[in-house]
Amino acid sequence: MSHQDIDSLDTLRQRIREFAQVRAWEPYHTPKNLVMALSVEAAELLEPFQWLTAEQSQQLSAAQHEAVRQEIADVLIYLTRLADVLGIDLLDAAADKLELNARKYPVDKAHGNARKYSCPPGDSDFQND
Repeated sequence: MSHQDIDSLDTLRQRIREFAQVRAWEPYHTPKNLVMALSVEAAELLEPFQWLTAEQSQQLSAAQHEAVRQEIADVLIYLTRLADVLGIDLLDAAADKLELNARKYPVDKAHGNARKYSCPPGDSDFQND
């Protein structure tokens, strides 16, 4: 299987499904197990950035970049498999979430700051890192 064969989320989902099926992994691919594996992979994505400054994190070496690339792929694979097992269309869910976030963070209130919608302006606990 070459990477050119995967040109959409639907194709990726099908390839991951087939990968699991030929290995008879379906009994292990429960939502609980998949979300736990996803969490582990997301945590592994932190490792290449550990101890870097914000500036260094934007200028990764080739080896660091490849490590991040591999971990992002793991996260995407587990997320795609989890969505498949639960019958969730990732693009539809993302579109809905973007719509919701647009309402939570209107441009006139969110422009130029990273405040959460539930954190009022002037909140002393808020830090704009």
